Amino acid sequence: MAVSVGAVAPVAPLSRDSQLAAEIKALVVGGERDAARDRYGDLVARQQRRAVRIAYQYLRDAHDADEAVQDAFVKVFTHITSYREDLPFEVWFTRILVNACLDLRKSRSRRLRWSVRIQTPEQRLVSRERANEITTAVESLPDRQRTVFTLCHLAEQTTAEVSKALGVSEATVRVHLFRAIRKLRRLLEHKQ
Repeated sequence: MAVSVGAVAPVAPLSRDSQLAAEIKALVVGGERDAARDRYGDLVARQQRRAVRIAYQYLRDAHDADEAVQDAFVKVFTHITSYREDLPFEVWFTRILVNACLDLRKSRSRRLRWSVRIQTPEQRLVSRERANEITTAVESLPDRQRTVFTLCHLAEQTTAEVSKALGVSEATVRVHLFRAIRKLRRLLEHKQ
């Protein structure tokens, strides 16, 4: 099949969430903020579970994850006029959410320097040991590998989506993912 010079590749249709975000942006730009807030509730409901799952993987604390998700949703609505309709909403939202998680993690680490953690006997059960080993192994990954692994395996994003969210090539995402998985296998095999 011959492709003519100057032909434009077909563009994939945008997701329902991307279409909804574009509608919300149009309402805000048109001065209909109340209507935009109503529609935004639908978008939040569609993204909530996925967002909490991503945030929890970053923060490992349900309260902090909820806080980061709420912060991200507020930022998205506040900055909806900067959303580019030609890009997937999920990618834009994920970038904002990851930044909210990283900001919260930094503030939490400053907060925890001055507090003492008390563990109950239930938290030290053997059944939690493997989960803690996995969490520790993931947390020991270099930042970029941890981010790529979390987005691909826990947030269930494709390498193309992660590429757009992080602003790196898809090949770079695949390299980081491969290295992350290889390192995790090595770390976890030694724990068995």
